[in-house]
Amino acid sequence: MNVTRLVAILFAIVTSGVVLFQLALALGAPWGSYAMGGAFPGVFPPFMRFAALLQAAFLVVTEFVVLSQSGLLFMDRFRASKWAIWLVVLLGAISVVLNSITPSADERALWLPVALVLFLCSLTVAIKARHRLVP
Repeated sequence: MNVTRLVAILFAIVTSGVVLFQLALALGAPWGSYAMGGAFPGVFPPFMRFAALLQAAFLVVTEFVVLSQSGLLFMDRFRASKWAIWLVVLLGAISVVLNSITPSADERALWLPVALVLFLCSLTVAIKARHRLVP
């Protein structure tokens, strides 16, 4: 297995963990201090639970983009993932910045390393896959 695919698998595994975290928040887990700058410590209010569901769904889409661009699945969508991967990279960079400046020390300690891993994985897939021929 090549580096691009290994990094994409790492991205998918880590992102799946983040999705599970978001789903737990949506279902009422009292982990609000670890998300959204700690603005809602404890259980999220209903509108933030809905936002957590939306974020989980969006993260699943990013997984599909990275896995497609790496050649692991959805090969028929490969062309669309060629530009979408750069959106994932951009959002990863924004996530690193936001997680590094969050007022919540809990959030920063947990999510900054995760954001860095996801950003570096998506960037690696984007750069490595550029040199691959479109199937």
